[in-house]
Formats: sequence, structure tokens, C-alpha cells
Amino acid sequence: MLSVQPQDVAPSPVPETAPVDAEQAEAALVEHYPRFVRLAYLVLPPALGRHRRVLTAHALAQRSLPTGRRAEEDTLPSPRRGDSCDDGYAYVRGRVLRAALAAARPRRWAGRPRRGQLPPLLPQVWGLQLYPHCGGADELALDQRLAALSGPARAAYVLRGLEQLDDPTILRVLDDARVDDPEAALDEADTALAQYELLESAEFDPCSLLARPTDLVRRRWRGRAALAATVAALVCGTLLALPDGGWGADGAAAPPYTLNAAAEQALKPDKLLRVAPADWKTSARTDFSVWPARGNRAHDSALLRRALAVWARPGESVQVSTTPGTPAGPPMGAAQLLYAGTVDQASVVLLYDGLRVVRYAEPKKGHGDPALDFARVDNADEAGSDAVVLGRTDGNVRYLTAPWVQKAAVRDLIDPAAGTVALHRSADGVTDPVPSPALARTCTSWETVELRDSTATRMLTDLGELTPARLTSGPPADPHDVSTPADRASWQHTACLLPTVRSHGVRTVNSWQFASQQLPESNGTARWLCTRADTWRGTGSRVLAQFQPPGAKAAMPGAVAARAENTAACGDREPQVLAGVLWKSRGGHWFVLAAGSPQFASLATTGGVTGSAEGHLLAVPAEQGAQAQLNGRLADGTEVGALR
Repeated sequence: MLSVQPQDVAPSPVPETAPVDAEQAEAALVEHYPRFVRLAYLVLPPALGRHRRVLTAHALAQRSLPTGRRAEEDTLPSPRRGDSCDDGYAYVRGRVLRAALAAARPRRWAGRPRRGQLPPLLPQVWGLQLYPHCGGADELALDQRLAALSGPARAAYVLRGLEQLDDPTILRVLDDARVDDPEAALDEADTALAQYELLESAEFDPCSLLARPTDLVRRRWRGRAALAATVAALVCGTLLALPDGGWGADGAAAPPYTLNAAAEQALKPDKLLRVAPADWKTSARTDFSVWPARGNRAHDSALLRRALAVWARPGESVQVSTTPGTPAGPPMGAAQLLYAGTVDQASVVLLYDGLRVVRYAEPKKGHGDPALDFARVDNADEAGSDAVVLGRTDGNVRYLTAPWVQKAAVRDLIDPAAGTVALHRSADGVTDPVPSPALARTCTSWETVELRDSTATRMLTDLGELTPARLTSGPPADPHDVSTPADRASWQHTACLLPTVRSHGVRTVNSWQFASQQLPESNGTARWLCTRADTWRGTGSRVLAQFQPPGAKAAMPGAVAARAENTAACGDREPQVLAGVLWKSRGGHWFVLAAGSPQFASLATTGGVTGSAEGHLLAVPAEQGAQAQLNGRLADGTEVGALR
């Protein structure tokens, strides 16, 4: 059961410094190497990326030993509180911390980068990307909170949680590490939720790694290109003379193979279905099937032929992506053209075959690799057909909006009181660039798009796929678009949990406050929310139950009390949900808190904590670390367990 508690700090004496013994430092490095690397990894700026953070953390730990007379001149940080930390350990820890903080400082304008800000010479890994093991939503949320802190504040948080130092000792260690204002760093660290036990998880262990290859297709292509360099030099003049900057008739498509007559007809640009601009106004349907053909290259037969040929038989250089459950085969018949035009630095074609939206993109200039993206959109209604992603560049995303969309605006979910900013669209319905939260490294804001038509205003967000996800609020039996201040307030602490459902073919995400609970000992009112992400394929749903204590900062997500996949809970078929947490009051007392949706008539907990309550709320005194089993009974007598 999840443990939620406030920060607890106790003072401890600060010992004096001592000379450094080189052999003692070497022994400490060998014995505690994984801990030093974890410390460096947590303090390094997340903007480096996980692979480079791993290598840099190892490099900093390996360069931490004293050299020459330098060891005699260095002063020692204080030992850790409550353990047998010796002088060698404290010295190496100080060196690692100092180097990691130097790498975390902002680059100086027109100045040389510091050593830690450069890619490490050693260790190096060729052909592989290394990542720590992925944790859960709690670890992801903690990583995002640490990313929002400054380097010294991250160091203070890690020293308190990982090294278990008290505040006076932390101030001393930060001062030894040449932090300008240690007290300010400690105050900033206090703003992050005290989930110190998560620092020991595999998510932050750069010594236990997953290895994945870099782009194998691109490496293979480059190898063949290097071997054929002489031939390429002889024919490059001919290639440049070809139309469209060197693309052949079929572009990056694989060699042709025998197709049936219907499939052959589907590859002809003149057979593409084109809807007239005003047909959607009189159609009985309002979905992708009535989108008109738009774009400044809608009649470029060469571009359309390449897009259709690559769709039918993508070559080895084509980067193909599909949402889960989406077939990637060729069209069964003539497809419908939605858009063909230039988007930033790419030529883009959008096609629709009744089941899928397909996006083909090739560089506007040069010979880069084309991309082919598939997204399943069967049974799309008006809300599900409001927009499609045209392209992503420099952390931004452009959408192509439906012809019935009248206005577009941008709203930050994390700052609901800020209002909306108008989003300009071209005559073809292409929006200006919008910051994509799916591509952001931190969660300091979450930009959504609000699209208004004659009947409703809908909120959409980019989750890294071809079709944006629709955000809704309210009970599962009657969800509605996010439109009221209360709806936006419920999403404020939920937005930063959306990365947990990224790239899963999500169609809608509903956030529902199913309970409000007065906390024991007058600690305020907590909220319980259920967030359910449903997919286009129907299966693969993800459900999170959140506990949101009072006073949480805007970008801080709620604590995930329970999670489940492929479940009907918190949905239209089974709207009930039950979850609980182990919580510590400001007075230092522990309680098992539980809440169910209004369908519950009573709750009970057994195991390490025994108690019951009438209604759908429960609070039972408990001991720290207690394990309890939670269940409830509906009004009709049906017993239901906690979400899992």
C-alpha cells in the first residue's frame, strides 16, 4: 500500500574535517562505487538524456580519486549521519558531488564548457543506448520533480534521501562542494514531495542497465552507402538531375512485386478519393470520411505517387511507426486524400482508408529518410475527427484541424487560471506550432489545444501519436468535455501523469473526482481521483487512482494509490473504484485511508490493520509500514476489492 508522509528532519552535530588518505579513498570508491554513481546520476541535469547521464555518472565517479598533492589540499565533507561513513567515503562523495554540480550549472555565454558538460571520453559505448530499468508512475513523477529543481537543490534532496544526512551536515557538504547559497538550495529541496525511498529504486540505478541498439536500419544503410561511395560519386549528377531533388518515381519504396488489380489501382494518384470542400455540411456523417482534400500540393502527382508506393511497400530506409493494434499493410482499395503540402522542412501527405489515417513525410530538400506513420481511427465520431498531427519540429507540433472547427486556442492544464491563447490557423486548417508536452523533458507546463465548433469546445493533447487524445471529466457514465473551472482544477494535478499512457493508441482520457475526504487530526481535505485512458482498439485501457493531499503545488501530480490495465473499473461498464493509502499526519500519526466511489455502502480493511466504516470513506489508525487488505461492499451487497 502506498505510503504518503510529510518531510521529517532532525538535527545532528557537524564533525570536523580531516586530512585525506589516498588509500582510504581508493578503498571507499571500490566498495561503494554503485552508490557514488547513483549519486552523480541523480544530481546531473536530466536535460543530458538518460544514456549520457549514465555514462557521465560513471565517468565522474571514476575521476573522483585524489591525484598528486591535491588530496592533501582538499577539505573533507562531513560523514553521513547514522552510519559508519569514514573519511575516504566522505572525500570521494564530495568530489563526485562537486563534479556533478559543475556539470549541472548553466553554460556560460561565449565561455568554455566545463569538463562535466562535455560527453565523457571514457567510458564510451558504441552501437548501444544504455538506460536504467523503468520504474512506475511514482518514479517518473519524482524524476520530473527533480528535473524542475536546480542542481544544488537536487543535491540537497539526494543527500537527505539517499545519504540520510541531517540539515546542518547537508549545508556543510554543499558548502564544501562550492555551492553559492546552500541554505537556498535546501529550502528549494523542501518544495519537492518527500519520497526518499524511491531514490533507491531501479529507475535511478545507473549500474543496472538495459541495452538497446541505436538505429540499426540507419547504421546498415550508412554501411552500404560507405561501400558504394565510389559508385555514388559517379551517378550523383544523374540523381540531382531527377525531378523533386533526386527522388525516383516510387521514392523510397521497395522494389515492386505482383499485386492484384485492385491494389494496383489503389497506387495511382488519379484514383485517390477527393471530397469537395462543402460536402461535410450536408453529410449524414461527421468524421474523416467528409474531410476535404487540402494543401498546396494536393495535385502534385509525383509526391502522391511516392506516398502511395511507400505505403504499399516501404523500403529499408523508411521509418515506419504504428499505434498498438494498427495494421501496417497497403490499402485494400482507393484511399481518400486528406492533405498534401509543405509543413516546415518536410513534404507531408495524409491519407485515410476508413480504418487508418496514414501520414507520409519526406524531407523538402536533400535525401533524408522518409517516415510512414499509421494510426487506427475506426468508428471515429466528430470528436475523434477534430484534428490530426501534421508534423513535429524542435519540440513543437502542428495540427490539421477538421473543416467544422471554427476556433482554436491553447491552454496550459497546470495553470487553469491563466486562460487561453488564440491559436492561428492557415486557410487549410493548419495550426501554428504548439509546444508538445509529449516531447518535453520536464513537466512544468502541459499545453493542450481547445477546438470549438458549433456545438462544443473540446480539449485535445498530444501523446506522441498521429491522433491527439481527447480529455474529458466527470463520472464514467456521463463524461463531458473539460469546460468548467472545477474540471480544469481536477486536471491540474493529473496532467503530469499523462506520460504513463503515452504511445499506447489512446483515444480518450477521463479524470473523475470520485471522493473527497476530511483527513484525521484536522489535516485538511484530500481528493481522490480516477483517471482512465481508453484506446482506439478497445482493449489495453489503463486506470490510475490518485490521492491528492491538500496544499499540493500546481505541477505536482497526485500520489498514485493504485493502477490497473485491461480493466473495466472506472469505466462505463463498471463505474465503481476503490483505493487506499498509508498516510502520515502532521502530528506524526499513521492512518490507513481509503475511499470508494459513491456506489459503495461500506468499506473494511483486514490484515495488518483491522477496521471498517459505513459509507464510502474510511480512516483507521495504523503503524508505520503496516500492510492491509482493502475491500468494500456495494449497495446491492456485491463485494468489490481495491483497484489492482
